[in-house]
Amino acid sequence: MPAEKTWKKELEKLHAREKEAQKGGGQARLQKLREKGILTARERINYILDKGSFVELNMLAEHQCHNFGMDKKKFAGDGVITGYGTIGGRKVFIYSEDVTVLGGSTGKTHGAKIHYILKLARENMVPVICLNASAGARIQEGMDNVYGITGMFYQNSLNSGVVPQIAAIMGACTGGAAYSAALCDFIVQVEKTSYVFITGPAVIKEVTGEEVSFEELGGAKVHSTKSGVVHLSARDDRHCLDLIKDLLNFLPQNNREKPARKACADSNEREVPELIDMVPIQMSKTYDMKQVIRTIVDEGDFFEIHAVFAMNMVVGFARMDGRVVGLVANNPRFMGGCLDINSSDKAARFIRTCDAFNIPIISLVDVPGFLPGLDQEHSGIIRHGAKMLYAWTEATVPKISCILRKMYGGAIPAMGVHQIGFDQVFAWPSAEMQMVGAEPSVKILYRRELEQAEDPAAYLEQKIEAYQELYLTPYHSASRSVIDAVIHPKDTRKKIISALSILAGKAESPRQFRKHGNIPL
Repeated sequence: MPAEKTWKKELEKLHAREKEAQKGGGQARLQKLREKGILTARERINYILDKGSFVELNMLAEHQCHNFGMDKKKFAGDGVITGYGTIGGRKVFIYSEDVTVLGGSTGKTHGAKIHYILKLARENMVPVICLNASAGARIQEGMDNVYGITGMFYQNSLNSGVVPQIAAIMGACTGGAAYSAALCDFIVQVEKTSYVFITGPAVIKEVTGEEVSFEELGGAKVHSTKSGVVHLSARDDRHCLDLIKDLLNFLPQNNREKPARKACADSNEREVPELIDMVPIQMSKTYDMKQVIRTIVDEGDFFEIHAVFAMNMVVGFARMDGRVVGLVANNPRFMGGCLDINSSDKAARFIRTCDAFNIPIISLVDVPGFLPGLDQEHSGIIRHGAKMLYAWTEATVPKISCILRKMYGGAIPAMGVHQIGFDQVFAWPSAEMQMVGAEPSVKILYRRELEQAEDPAAYLEQKIEAYQELYLTPYHSASRSVIDAVIHPKDTRKKIISALSILAGKAESPRQFRKHGNIPL
C-alpha cells in the first residue's frame, strides 16, 4: 500500500525540490565563481531587483534529452533562472543564465523558458533584463536547438521597439546567445570575465589558421572600441548591474509611455556663459563636445552610450528641465568631428532607439562633413550615411538642433535641419553653414578671374572674405528660414528647454500607410 499523503509530506517534497533547484550545478561550482569575484546567476537577480520582489517562473523545468548520458544530467531549472520583479518599484521581467549547469548551454527547455519571459514582457508592456552566460547551443539535443535558440531571436525581434530590452554579457555568450543579445536595445559587457563571439578561437584556428585569445576575439575592450557591438562596459558584475539600473532610469516601460520626468533643482533659466570660453571661435582649434553637453544639461549628468566607439560622434542620455533627452553631437576632438561609417551607424541606431521610446533628441552640431577617402567610399559610406538621413526622417519625436561652429555638405541634413524633419534649429553667431566651404567655392566660381588677376593670391583672399560674409554666416541661413534663430551661446540651455516645452505635446499627422520602410542596411 502506498504511504498516505499528508500536507507535511507534500510540502516537504516541494521544499526539497525548490532547495535542489537553488543549488544550480552544485555548491562547489557556485563557490568557484565566487572565488573569482563573479556573482552566481541567483545573486545577480537578487542584486539588481528590489529586495524580496523576485517571483520565479518555471523553476522546476528540466530538459527532456536522453541521449549521450543526458538522462543522468538533469538539473531543475535547466540552467536559466526566469521570472519577474521590480527595480526601483518598476516592473521588469528577467532571466539569468547559470553557467554552473551544463555551461549555461541552451537546449529546448532552457530556450523555452526564455521565450516565455520575452513574450510575457511584450504582452505586459514591461522591460526585460537578459543576463547572459551561455556556452551556446546544447549539441546533445540536436535539432531541438532550433526551437530553443531560434525562438529567442523571434521573441527578441517582436519585442524590438515595443519594450526596452537590455542584455548583459556576464560570462560566455557564444553562437546563438550572441545574436539574442545583439537583438536587444542595449548590451553591457563585463570586462575580463566575459566574452561574446559567434565562433570561438579553436574553430577559427582550424578554419583560418589564425591564433587568437578569447579576450582578443570577444572581450569587452574589442567590442566597445572596435566592433561597436557593446554599448557599455563594466568593471565587474556589480558595476554591470548598476549600469543597467542607471540606464533603465532614462527609459519608459514601453513604447506607449514617455520616460518619467523628475523634479530638478537646476533652473531652466540658467545661463551658460562659460560656453564662449569653452568653444574656440577659430575653426582650427579643438575642444571636447562632452564638456559642452555637461554644461547645458541638468546638473551636468550625462549618461553616455558607446563612449569609446566612433568617438567623433557622441550619443547618450541626459535630462533638461527634468525631461529625458537623447543627445547626438559631433566631437571635434576626434577626427575633427567628421562623419564616417562607424559614427553614422552609431548615430542612426541611437536616433531610432530614442524615437522608439518617445525620447526627444537634441543635435549639437560642429561638423566639417563626411570623411573623404577611398576606404570610406569602398566600405559603403553612402549606404551608412544614408542610415542617418533615414533615421532622422523616420523619427517623430521632438527634434532640435543647435549649430555651434560649422555644418558643411552632406552633414547638413545628417545633423539636422527643418528639411530632414527637425522642429527647431538654432545657430550661434559664429556658425558657418554651406554646402561647400568658401575657398573651394571661390576657386570654382571665379576660376577665370583668378587666372587673369594680377595678384591671384590677393584676389582669392578678397573673394573668400566676401563669400564668407555673404553666404557662410548664420544670418544668410536665417534670412532663408533654414534656421529659426541666431542665439547667444549663453542662452543655449534656455532656448533648448523652451523648445522642448513647446514641443512636449507634438503629434504628427498620420503618414502614408506602409508595412515598414526599407532602411539602407
